[in-house]
Amino acid sequence: MSRKKIIAGNWKMHNTPQQSLAFVKAFLPLVADHTRDEIVLCPPYLSLATVVEATKGSNVMVGAQNMHWEVKGAFTGECSPEMLVESGVTHVIIGHSERRQYFNETDDTVNRKLEVALEHGLTPIVCVGEVLEEREAGLTEDVLRRQCSRAFRGISGKKAAKLVMAYEPVWAIGTGKTATPEIAEDAHLVIRGEAAKAFGDDFAHALRIQYGGSVKADNARTLMSQPDIDGALVGGASLDAAGFAKIVKY
Repeated sequence: MSRKKIIAGNWKMHNTPQQSLAFVKAFLPLVADHTRDEIVLCPPYLSLATVVEATKGSNVMVGAQNMHWEVKGAFTGECSPEMLVESGVTHVIIGHSERRQYFNETDDTVNRKLEVALEHGLTPIVCVGEVLEEREAGLTEDVLRRQCSRAFRGISGKKAAKLVMAYEPVWAIGTGKTATPEIAEDAHLVIRGEAAKAFGDDFAHALRIQYGGSVKADNARTLMSQPDIDGALVGGASLDAAGFAKIVKY
């Protein structure tokens, strides 16, 4: 089975609505004929509406960077899955390492968010990965198995059909360090193995697993050549339209 790669740009806390509009106007012509991969832009909340409108009718989809697990309630500053769906968002990043590090995201909240994202028809991009101390201690596989098994808990393979995973070694995010293709491939195999345990071999074979961690135009092709790397979750390098287009077209 051939897996369609998914290239997503996570803008983090960058780009006002007007800056986002300028990006999309510059970016769309550069990738207009690109159908090989699924392309997703993930702007900040306040720029989502602008990017959704600007990408209508194009081959580019829009994702949110986070989401609450409740549909509504007294959760000041949060955004619900219903709000995202109604705004035209199709994807949502869940459990990014910065959410875990700075905003107390846990394996359990990732599980709750994953469940509700799937219930609302969103394509969840669930992030997992180890910090430098865990890698140096030889704990990478243990960390990935724990994060995956807890994220998948109580979710059926049928419900999880849209799931996308992203392996992001925390030590490689925004540092300029990139996991070697071999390191990334090994981690992706662990994730795929956990998906097989949770959902079965057929599901695991079809599951798309992105790599995230200082992906740039000059290393994208090498990373994508690995058999179990099915795309990229791109941070800083997705902020430049021409540069991100080069990554998409690797």
